[in-house]
Amino acid sequence: MSDEVEMIKRPADSDEEAIEGETIGKEQSKGHDKKGDKNAGKAIKKSAWMAFAESLALVILGIMLIAWPVVVMRVISYTLGAFLAIKGSYKIMNYYMSNGHKNYFNNDLLWGIISVLAGITVIVLGEDILGAFRIVAGIWIIYEALVRLNTTTKLSAAGVPAWHYTMLVAILMLVLGVFVTFNTGAVTQLIGAMMIVSGIIGIVGDVMFMQYVGTLVEKLTGEKL
Repeated sequence: MSDEVEMIKRPADSDEEAIEGETIGKEQSKGHDKKGDKNAGKAIKKSAWMAFAESLALVILGIMLIAWPVVVMRVISYTLGAFLAIKGSYKIMNYYMSNGHKNYFNNDLLWGIISVLAGITVIVLGEDILGAFRIVAGIWIIYEALVRLNTTTKLSAAGVPAWHYTMLVAILMLVLGVFVTFNTGAVTQLIGAMMIVSGIIGIVGDVMFMQYVGTLVEKLTGEKL
């Protein structure tokens, strides 16, 4: 009789254990979801501050280009040239120290030689690298504009009303970036001025975006910051 009672009790006990295990599993799943939501919110805030810092750096570099065009171009050329030369030398040494000649897929020697030659060329040219710098600056501005266009789509999807202004900011930056990139007659001061304008436009857009970060996170994750 006691054996029968024990056999009757066991399924009940196992059912209770199963229910308890399922409840714990659901609670753990909810905990993971909340943690993921918080991480998503932090990532959005971090990206907003990074965009703001990049816009500010654009403004500062633009001001320096207008105030000290020759000095800034020399510093940029010497710094970039030294970096390429050092990086290339390291690649060459690493090729021989790691017996790279025995590895058919090791291109450190080739990259090293090209990098050293590029570094020497940049240093020799000095402030005459304005054309290359103009293209790099223009591409940088275009990249910032495209990032903001991507942000605009997210704001629009989340139903944030300010996405129209963010799109306008992105379009203005894109136009300025294209102008700087393809205007071969642009002088250093003009490039600096365009960088300042682009940076200010970017800062305005970033500040506007930060005001709606909480709304965006709540729309996307259901969590409030």
